Amino acid sequence: MLDANQIPIGMKLFPGNQSEKPVIRNIIDDLKKRNSVSGRTIQIADKGLNCAENIFHALKNGDGYIFSKSVKMLPETEKTWVLLPNNYRDVKNAAGETLYRIKECVDEFEYKFTESETGSLKKFRITEKRIVTFNPKLAKKQIYEINKEVEKARLLKASQAKKSEYGDSAKYVIFTAADKKGNDTDGKVKVTMNEELIQKSLELAGYNMLVTSEISMKDKDVYNAYHNLWRIEESFRIMKSQLDARPVYLQKQDTIVGHFLICYLAVLLTRLLQFKILKNGYSSEELFEFVRDFRVAKISDRKYINLSHGTSFIRELSELCSLPLTSYFLNEGDIKKMLSHRF
Repeated sequence: MLDANQIPIGMKLFPGNQSEKPVIRNIIDDLKKRNSVSGRTIQIADKGLNCAENIFHALKNGDGYIFSKSVKMLPETEKTWVLLPNNYRDVKNAAGETLYRIKECVDEFEYKFTESETGSLKKFRITEKRIVTFNPKLAKKQIYEINKEVEKARLLKASQAKKSEYGDSAKYVIFTAADKKGNDTDGKVKVTMNEELIQKSLELAGYNMLVTSEISMKDKDVYNAYHNLWRIEESFRIMKSQLDARPVYLQKQDTIVGHFLICYLAVLLTRLLQFKILKNGYSSEELFEFVRDFRVAKISDRKYINLSHGTSFIRELSELCSLPLTSYFLNEGDIKKMLSHRF
């Protein structure tokens, strides 16, 4: 979990064969209780954590939410609203190029879910804001991917391939029994292209929806807040690539938790250095490059030479911390000063 400034503030491990949806409820409750957080929090997550029970839980605790929602899974009336060109406005960059188109609506929506504890069906209605965006670059990418999968399905259909060979392209195909009675007696099936689904997928390419309880928040602010989620993905990438968090060559739960805790603390310290000290002027990759590549060699009892390549990051850090990081020749005093420095 990250705070509004993208600083890691919590971590929880759970078995890979369990749903992640209840985990967000538990970790937020634990975090607020452990740190005596009494204020209102806004939960921001992707569609994987967007469920009616999580929304209900947030509202029950006086919190809010910003979740993404699958446009493909919307009711037909909402899909029609998404595709209508009315009320969209362009958001452009400094060069005047359209980054995306956006529109919003505020209405009352009904949710229902089966309570995980009691198993009873619960319904509730809430006024929320729904924001839909259309990204031309994303649409182009998704249309290419859809056409690629459709073409693959057509080729497999023409070659009478087995159902197992279709892979992801199977969603654009309808498999039916070969005989009229619907009995699959000889193992053969009739394959037809799902033209309706293909057309709908192409129409909805490039569209995304955000749902939020913050009806007074501007649509662009909601959009920008949600898109800071890429920091979470970056944190996972740092842990996996730079810190070798995966694969885990451990078996006991305590050692697994300890392994990830060390990685988590390393990410936390990196983020604090990145945002609080360097004001987000440099990427995490540049920080790790400095940590791993900065080195000196001892050439005599009290003399060292700096073997590191000069970079803009090293120059700024040297000036910021008043450290001799850019000096070619170093003495014992310089080394002690660098090793004892505290931010």
